[in-house]
Amino acid sequence: MNAGAERESWVAAVKEVAADRGLTYEEIGGINPRDAPPALCPGGANRLTGELAAEFWGSSCDADEFESGGMFRKAVLPAAVLAKAHMPDLTTVVPAFDVESIEATPDEQIRRMSRLRVEFESIEFNRRFIATVPKGHDPIALRELFSPGFLTWTTGIDREVSFGASDRQLYFLWKLRERTREELELALDNAGNLFRRVRSELEEAGAATYPTGPWYAGMEPFPG
Repeated sequence: MNAGAERESWVAAVKEVAADRGLTYEEIGGINPRDAPPALCPGGANRLTGELAAEFWGSSCDADEFESGGMFRKAVLPAAVLAKAHMPDLTTVVPAFDVESIEATPDEQIRRMSRLRVEFESIEFNRRFIATVPKGHDPIALRELFSPGFLTWTTGIDREVSFGASDRQLYFLWKLRERTREELELALDNAGNLFRRVRSELEEAGAATYPTGPWYAGMEPFPG
């Protein structure tokens, strides 16, 4: 399959998932109008918005895009899927953080040197992931957020993934092994698992939480 055909096949797969899950599909994700809730994944190609998986409201789009194909048949393809949810209560409990698979480029390693690595009691988690918080932040809050059950679930994901809290949002990046509908649904379902588990951890920590709903996707304001 040439790059152009592969691109068309991927777009068709994303649209099929949108239709089956009742999601809004946009070829290029726009920015919400003034005075409306902020948009997620603005400018992202093949953006989906709505209840991406059970009880997981947010947006997803293509990520880590690259150009493929010959001189006259080039096409832009995604190497990953990015899913995000608004979660302003998350940063009332923990600082901004990133968790990334150990597989990394030299540039990523240099960037991580400016952040503080957080290690957990799970040897397998520490072997597979690098968890960091910005310098000047206390890593203890992050250690307390991730329960043993959460760490065990994370190490069971059989893909290269990244997730974290940034700008009062929860994000999840899934590296694609193939550009198919089945792979996209795996990405969304695992993003939903992460979202539900983080909400559960927040509730156990006694943080302010909201019932699941379209406000996590920026489709409505959060409840008062």
